[in-house]
Formats: sequence, structure tokens, C-alpha cells
Amino acid sequence: MKTKIFTALLSLGIFVTIAVAQNTTSLNANDSVTVLIRCDDIGMCHAVNMAAQQVAESKIPFSASVMFACPWYDEAVEILKQHPEISIGVHLTLNAEWKNYRWGPVSGRTAVPSLVDSDGYFFPSRALLFAHHPTVSDVETELRAQIERAIHSGLHIDYLDYHMSAAVSTPEFRAVVEKLAHEYGLGISRYFGEEDAEGWYAVSPEQKKDTLVAVTSKLQPGAIRLMVFHIGLETPEMNALVDLNPFGPKNMSQHRHAELEALLSPEFRAALASKHAHLIAYRQLVEKFGVDAMKRPVE
Repeated sequence: MKTKIFTALLSLGIFVTIAVAQNTTSLNANDSVTVLIRCDDIGMCHAVNMAAQQVAESKIPFSASVMFACPWYDEAVEILKQHPEISIGVHLTLNAEWKNYRWGPVSGRTAVPSLVDSDGYFFPSRALLFAHHPTVSDVETELRAQIERAIHSGLHIDYLDYHMSAAVSTPEFRAVVEKLAHEYGLGISRYFGEEDAEGWYAVSPEQKKDTLVAVTSKLQPGAIRLMVFHIGLETPEMNALVDLNPFGPKNMSQHRHAELEALLSPEFRAALASKHAHLIAYRQLVEKFGVDAMKRPVE
């Protein structure tokens, strides 16, 4: 069994060893916790890409979900090509939720008219999207275009997931995602029995790290625990972004920077070590189980 070991020296004066098994016969030892870290929205903007670069350089195993419909995806591709060990996913998007920063379909506005507003951009919310009666054929055309762009970027693509869950908002849309995943031989996030470990997204930036550590310390062996992060740097670019959805945090720049710091913190690594955490990525799940073993999660 080939195992890649990443060892980080903590400021606490101890070592944490995190292993990623490749083509293994088992996911973890009986007394360990299996954790899958997924960082979303890579390629959305420069500040998010720079945060992803920090995570990549930290050598902590993670899966990177890239928004190939966004203007900054090329930079994300350049960064991730320097780290072929990272598992890459297509963060399928049918929404563009930021005030004064919008994006539209890869397939072109005239190819998928039911998915765009009068300016040719995706709608900021799922509610507005469905108010304009998106067609299943348009959804398939656009999601296929995003996957094709990802594949032709030169990155090794392992899986699919879905921005703001718009691409799986109806049974018909979800069936399209499943069809494309099987057609292209890609996994789908949450289709391998993962259970979400969550609780830090909505808390204040000051509470992110302590909340993440507390959640990690309570993990138990069993199902794969999925940890989803929305990372970024607190920069003028990120400070200018305002979520048009009322449920979005108002100080998103601070929230994303705090999630980055929590993810990279010695305290988080120590919490993982205390649980004998075994970190995996979607590439290992696809290689071990294959796409035919995927099961639609219970909704």
C-alpha cells in the first residue's frame, strides 16, 4: 500500500501526522476518524485563489471545488497544476450571487436563455432562477459545458458538486448531474455516504476556529465526515463583495479569512491528531469504489 504522509510541526511543540491512502484496501483503522476536507468556490476571485494556494502549500490533504464559470478560474488552474496531488472537482454553478460581480454561462447566454437575466448573467438566487422557469435541457447544456471546460483545462478532474445546491434543486436537475457524472466517470460529493460535519459557517469570524476545533473533537469513527470550507483573504477585493441573498453573511471577507485561518491552525491539526484522523479526498473514493458504487443521498 502506497501512502503519502504529510507531517506538520505544530507551534504546540508536537507533531501531527496525516495520511492519505491511495488505492488502499480500507479507508481507515478501526479506532480512527475519516475526514474529507472540501474547499468550495475556488476560481471565484483572486482572494479565494490566494487562500487556496495557502492551503495547497500547507500540504493538508483536501478536495478543491473549482467554479469554472467564473472569470478567475484560469488562475485557479495555474495554481492547482502545481499541486497534482490535490483532488479537483467541478463546482457546478447556476447562480452568481454577488452585487457588482456577476458571471454567466460557459455555454453562452443564447444557448441557455432560461438560465440568465436580461444582461446574460446567472440569477443571484435559486428563487429568481426558478421564477424564470429554467429548462432541464438548458441545465444539461450548461453543466456539460462547465465539465468540458474543466476537463480541457488540463487538470485531472475527480468529482462534481454544486454551488448553492441549485444544480440539484429538483429531481430532474439532480438526474442530470448523475447522468453527467456517470458519462464522464466522475464522483459526486455526498454520494459516498459522507456525513456533514458542520457548525462554523454561520458563527462569527472570532468563533470560527474554536467552533471547528470543538466539532472535530467530537467526531467518532464510522462514516466519512465531510468538512466544507469557504476560504478567502480579507482584501479590498473580497471586502467589496456583497451577497445579494439575505441569508449570506454581511462581512463575507472576514468570514472567509477566518475559515482559512481555522483550517490552517495548529489547534485544528491537534484536534485531528487527537482523533487519529485519516484524511482522504474524492480521488481516493473514486479510485477505490468507482462511480457505479455511488448512491443518491437521502433528502
